[in-house]
Amino acid sequence: MAKKGIMVSYGMGKFIAEFLTGAFGSVVFMFYETEVGLSASYAALATLLYSLWNAVNDPIIGYITNKKAPSSKKIGRRFPWIMIGLVFSSVSFILIFSVPLSWNAKTQPIPVFLWMLITICLFDGLFSLWEVNYQSIYPDKFRGMQERTTTAAVATGIGVLGIAAGFIVPPLFFSYGVRESYFTCALVIAAVSALATFGVSFGVFESKEMIQRFAVQQEQEEAPHFFTQMKNALGNKNLLAFVILLFFYQSGCMLMTASINYVVKYVLQAKSSQATPIFAGMLIGTLLSILLWTQVAKRLKNNQMMLIICSFFLALFALPLTFLSSLTGYIVAMALWGLGFGGFWTFMSPAMADVIDGLVLEQKRRDDGIVMGIRAFFMRFSYASQALVFFAVHRLTHFDPDAITSQAVWGIRLHIGLIPAVFFLIGGLLFLKMNTLNPKEVADNHNLLTQLNI
Repeated sequence: MAKKGIMVSYGMGKFIAEFLTGAFGSVVFMFYETEVGLSASYAALATLLYSLWNAVNDPIIGYITNKKAPSSKKIGRRFPWIMIGLVFSSVSFILIFSVPLSWNAKTQPIPVFLWMLITICLFDGLFSLWEVNYQSIYPDKFRGMQERTTTAAVATGIGVLGIAAGFIVPPLFFSYGVRESYFTCALVIAAVSALATFGVSFGVFESKEMIQRFAVQQEQEEAPHFFTQMKNALGNKNLLAFVILLFFYQSGCMLMTASINYVVKYVLQAKSSQATPIFAGMLIGTLLSILLWTQVAKRLKNNQMMLIICSFFLALFALPLTFLSSLTGYIVAMALWGLGFGGFWTFMSPAMADVIDGLVLEQKRRDDGIVMGIRAFFMRFSYASQALVFFAVHRLTHFDPDAITSQAVWGIRLHIGLIPAVFFLIGGLLFLKMNTLNPKEVADNHNLLTQLNI
């Protein structure tokens, strides 16, 4: 059983991941569309191309880093990539908001478009370098069911602070209509992320047993070809069901979080600081959910079913956001939605580890890197779905940041409420139909992995 200190340190990775993801998702698209003046079509195209880059970037990074790393025989194959990626992804985040002030996206959109595309692709590549390896450590480092659940609960509690920081901190450092303030905000975000990196190092350091298992695996046989690993992974029905669910879940979450600043600015017609209490409501609900769902999970003992239940909760509580018109209403509604969000987030990693155990047994080797690359691709592709929904809704409702109509306001209401609810519902229903894992199979897989020492 891993010590609680290791679990806490590992959880700091969740803090950084959610902090950067939250800040990216809630600010970047709006910054380029409403502050820099880039049209929604160009911003959506940049995000779509960035997501296609992900299709190549994440699985390949997982495959390459799965095979070797600097000083892997001494400090492991994951640890070096995690630390390198963490430091440079924090720095690259600043570049996204460093588009020259003299550039006018309305008269010369191409330079701004290219700046957005290149910087978000650079950031994502470096983010994937550490995050894919960080996720790959979990099923290998924490191997028992109780250990995984406890680690996930601890990491969720810490990660919630990252969510809070990612959503609450940025509005405190930028102001609507003050373009240069977003650069200051990016500096703060990068500094917090860089400092938190020190807290992660202890929890992701690989034990002698982990390093030895990898050395034995390398001696036994050469790793399968990239496309062979891709085919085997995607041929596993439970893994395919899991990553499809993640896509719909993350797409819904991205739509909601990216919509909040639009709601504050155009629906509530308030200052950027008013986004903070809305995100705080979500935080409160998420924290309460950890206690609620942990008790439910003790009775069900089925991580896969927990994801299905939480998906339906997310859909149920996202829908009312379509019709609200007051700050108090949004705070309460986001707190209720946070109950489902926290539950899904708590059981996402244990459910993923259960799926990977089955895949490892099929292949008789642990090549988690490419699996995590596939997972990362499906989750990051949600940025494209969010951008495409924004583009379609804004085009249909004639959204103009300088002249907002009631029709455009209803478009914003749709992409914070109804459309995310549909995403959550579809994801839950598909997972319910496709996933076949049950508690007995999960327990049997764990026992076999222990016997085989994989």
